[in-house]
Amino acid sequence: MKNSLNYKEIKSILFVCMGNICRSPTAEAIFRHKAKQANLNLSLDSAGTLGAHAREKPDHRAIKVGNDKGYSFDGIKARKVIEKDFSQFDLILAMDEDNVRNLKKVARPEYHHKIMLFLDFIEGIEEREVPDPYYGGAGGFRYVVELIEAASDSLVGKLVESRTVNS
Repeated sequence: MKNSLNYKEIKSILFVCMGNICRSPTAEAIFRHKAKQANLNLSLDSAGTLGAHAREKPDHRAIKVGNDKGYSFDGIKARKVIEKDFSQFDLILAMDEDNVRNLKKVARPEYHHKIMLFLDFIEGIEEREVPDPYYGGAGGFRYVVELIEAASDSLVGKLVESRTVNS
């Protein structure tokens, strides 16, 4: 990780993609599962930079691939990022560079430090963006799950470590 986050202070995370029906709800479902397993009490949500799918359930292919691996999408519905999200969440994790740019366009400058790429938490991989699987097949959704699992494992590990080191 290239920045100097204070992991101990992170209590809320927002996952963001474009439409909030594939990547970010998958990230929310996976991270929720892994955080619960690690006994982390965090406020988690997902949203999109566009509101075209507002109030819709996640894509059925994302749900299928996630459910097959034991992740629950219960209660997750698409919504658009709102101004309050930037003050409410400690960390805003975008799935790709376009999302980062779009978020920084609408966020006040004092919140820009909270906006990061989710895959930046995985060390030693070339991939920096979670690819949008919407126009592809099931293989794309499985790859998204693999990337999100790796980033989630890394971030959950850092959060757990921060809470046990100086507690």
